[in-house]
Amino acid sequence: MSFQEALETLSRDERFKATVYAMNTLLIQKGVYAPEEFEQVFKEWAEKERARTQDKNSAHVPAPAL
Repeated sequence: MSFQEALETLSRDERFKATVYAMNTLLIQKGVYAPEEFEQVFKEWAEKERARTQDKNSAHVPAPAL
């Protein structure tokens, strides 16, 4: 399969996922960062995103009636 065929075969979402996979694989293989470093940064982003989402959701919850 050529690169062009791969592009035409995949959906937009799948192309994005393939791009992230390819970039991370190359960066790890070339020693730019270790898998553990990737996992740490990924975890940090997930924690920040979860906190942001929870803050956003709690801002829309009406105060309980007294």
